[in-house]
Amino acid sequence: MKTVHEVSAITGVSVRALHHYDAIGLLRPTATTGAGYRLYDDEALARLQTILFFRELDFSLADIRAILDSPGYDAREALRRQQALLRLKRDRLDRLIALAEQREKGETDMDFGAFDRAEIDAFKEEARRRWGDTEAWHAYEEKGAPDDAGAGLMALFARLGEQKTLPPDHPAAQEAVAAIRRYISEKYYPCTDEILSGLGEMYVADDRFRANIDAAGGDGTAAFARAAIRAHCGK
Repeated sequence: MKTVHEVSAITGVSVRALHHYDAIGLLRPTATTGAGYRLYDDEALARLQTILFFRELDFSLADIRAILDSPGYDAREALRRQQALLRLKRDRLDRLIALAEQREKGETDMDFGAFDRAEIDAFKEEARRRWGDTEAWHAYEEKGAPDDAGAGLMALFARLGEQKTLPPDHPAAQEAVAAIRRYISEKYYPCTDEILSGLGEMYVADDRFRANIDAAGGDGTAAFARAAIRAHCGK
């Protein structure tokens, strides 16, 4: 068994990212010590390696979790496809490097084939269809999200940001969190306690989410959102 710091050292995945993977249910530790330290066995490390393969192919964390947790997921087939697509990605990068070198020499080549991602994108779509077998995924696929959904969500974070001087469990802050939860359920997918808790952790762990939320509600809004969500979910 390895501690979270040992796993971080041998994989290059930050401790914060590993904590986030646990929070969203993507990679649970095998065990936890009496002091609360996470421990990972070889099976957990194998799952982490699979996660990193999918990340190399630009799958989102939500997509990876849905795929790996699907009852119909075929690990051997997925690994074979990943190998083929990683080779395609390597060849694509080689072509892009060659094209950049030509441009540096002043040579002009109007062939844009080096930028083609069609095969990788096709695999992602196939994986979603075959292994994306979760209630939240199906709800999102069926419903989709309107173009202005992101703007509406940021408006709700702006409202939450106005409550930052209050305790996270204050009724006003909790009503703001409840509004965010209702919005996600309406526009994206059913927002269960587990999903909301994972989102709260991601709002701080993911630099892009944190920056966007803080831009909407002021510095510290993302951290306050996490604290308020923890209170909302009883954690």
